[in-house]
Amino acid sequence: MKTLRGYVSSRKFMGEQCHQSTQNLVLRDYCEKINYKYLLSGTEYSIEDSYLTLQLLVDEIPNIHGIVAYSLFQMPESKRYRLKIYKYILEKHGEIHFALEGLKIIKNTDVDRIENIWSVRQTLPSCPVHIS
Repeated sequence: MKTLRGYVSSRKFMGEQCHQSTQNLVLRDYCEKINYKYLLSGTEYSIEDSYLTLQLLVDEIPNIHGIVAYSLFQMPESKRYRLKIYKYILEKHGEIHFALEGLKIIKNTDVDRIENIWSVRQTLPSCPVHIS
């Protein structure tokens, strides 16, 4: 059975926030549905733009098969940094899953889909609220 280490956040991400206990329940349920073993989560520090815990989890691959994050929007807002993380995970033959969105990156072609979603999300604040 493949194993995924959880990744939860103690701070807001993209303006959203969710209790760590709820994040862990979502991760456990997601892993159960896809028949992966869920390993207890690493919790990111509340310091803005800190991704130390994420880096530690990435470094665990290949001792684990990958990471399951609560949301893809917990990834760094810097596209360059996100791509670096994805590349490193894939080079180590690892996976990264995003439980809330039901998405995963297990091959290079998956990155484009994730980045398209990021682009839309980052554009939303600039969109008009009402269209006449």
